[in-house]
Amino acid sequence: MGTVTVTIAGHRYRLACEDGQEEHVAQLGTRLDETVTELRAGVGEVGDQRLTVMAAMLTMDRLSEAEGRISALEEEIGDLREGRNEALDRCEALEGEVSEVMERASERLSRIARAVRGTAAS
Repeated sequence: MGTVTVTIAGHRYRLACEDGQEEHVAQLGTRLDETVTELRAGVGEVGDQRLTVMAAMLTMDRLSEAEGRISALEEEIGDLREGRNEALDRCEALEGEVSEVMERASERLSRIARAVRGTAAS
């Protein structure tokens, strides 16, 4: 089990994390401290607890927006996949039709060739 010390709003916190996650946890701490600093600059000194709650709410708002965008993108991806599958189905159908047309054309050409040979032989 790893440990990381992060500084948020001037206070140091020692956090436990899974081995290998130390850098990630440190980066999260840095981002949270930046959010607290940003809020402090905007609202002034309102107390550490209130500032921390405001930072958590801002973070949750950002997360909610990101989840909404992800959901919209997943829906768009689903629509694109459905469109792709429909296009592939149409392509397969067209390939079958083209194959049939070519087969009929080949048969006509064979009949014409036989007729020409029969006329030439006469």
